[in-house]
Amino acid sequence: MKKILVINCGSSSLKFQLYDVEANTYNVVSKGIAERIGQENAVIKIAYGDGPKTEHPTAMPTHSEAIRGVFKLLLNGALKSMDELYAVGHRIVQGGDIFKESVLVTDQVIEDIASLSDLAPLHNPAHVLGIKAVKEVLPNIPQVVVFDTSFHQTMAPEAYLYALPEDQYKRNKIRRYGFHGTSHKYVSEECAKLIGKKGKIITLHLGNGASLAAIDNGKCIDTSMGFTPLAGTIMGTRCGDVDPYVPVYIMKKDGLSADEVNNLMNKQSGMLALCGFSDNRDIESGMLAGDEKCTLATKCYVHSLVKIIGSYIAELGGVDAIVFTAGVGENGVVMRKMVMEKLSYLGIKVDEENNQKHSELVMLSTPDSKVKVYMIPTDEELMIAKDTVRLTA
Repeated sequence: MKKILVINCGSSSLKFQLYDVEANTYNVVSKGIAERIGQENAVIKIAYGDGPKTEHPTAMPTHSEAIRGVFKLLLNGALKSMDELYAVGHRIVQGGDIFKESVLVTDQVIEDIASLSDLAPLHNPAHVLGIKAVKEVLPNIPQVVVFDTSFHQTMAPEAYLYALPEDQYKRNKIRRYGFHGTSHKYVSEECAKLIGKKGKIITLHLGNGASLAAIDNGKCIDTSMGFTPLAGTIMGTRCGDVDPYVPVYIMKKDGLSADEVNNLMNKQSGMLALCGFSDNRDIESGMLAGDEKCTLATKCYVHSLVKIIGSYIAELGGVDAIVFTAGVGENGVVMRKMVMEKLSYLGIKVDEENNQKHSELVMLSTPDSKVKVYMIPTDEELMIAKDTVRLTA
């Protein structure tokens, strides 16, 4: 039996999940989050097993204190001693074109992750802090890093290159990277089990951030997010794809700085801009109550999804299955139905009863549908735990 700790470090937070691993069984022993690292009101929230989450105010000036605080709480009910901990796995947002798969942590790996900080300034520096904090407390424990971008490294050059001067790619590393790769990989593998083959699968990771992926025989051939997670479909507060001149035009017209326009497109746009809500639960409630803005916003969202799905069907040369996942994908009953109805030309029929379900694996299309549609809850932490076990075996 092995204990595996999965960590996801943000700039001021640290999410964690502890697994008890035996054979191919992964049981969650404890999970929680350290919040407001570097602030006076820092706190660690933790749950043991199926128990309630408890809060523990903890002085955490840096990620080192956060790691020490988490370990101390894990010893209160999840670990008998730190010797029980077998390995630690980390989620890393940006692996660039350096990392094509998950790897064991070395000093060089830490340097490489840090070198990509320009591509993910809010995330990669925090990831490095998390890795170093674990190393400081447990210098001999093996650590594994799993990248959001690595699953998409199977894309061909025609899918990831932008039509910009070559120097921008070589010097500034500007290309399509894609994100949510761990989620896309997990749900596509689960879907392959359901349909009995790897096949041609389109996955929709729809949360406040959202991306789609075209997967052929287990390999990603295209994805909707690009150089940053701003690209692709409309999202909760992100605009998704717009005319590339739009930000330049806004800067000239309104006298805004690059940072101000970046904030506008990432935090003030998307569904929030269209209807005043970024949470899909509020949007669906508004739509069902007859709110015109919520209705139009949902139509815009569905339009952007269907347009990308259609292009992926063309790229794949057909499709065997479509998968909804993540917060909106797992709970957006109205949105899912609208998407499936738009795709009825594929022989998709909506299973009205199943489509009312939330956050459980279910087939959303009827058994006689030519293309199968599923809702598969994602589990990125489980994928990280599995890669950690595989690479430290």
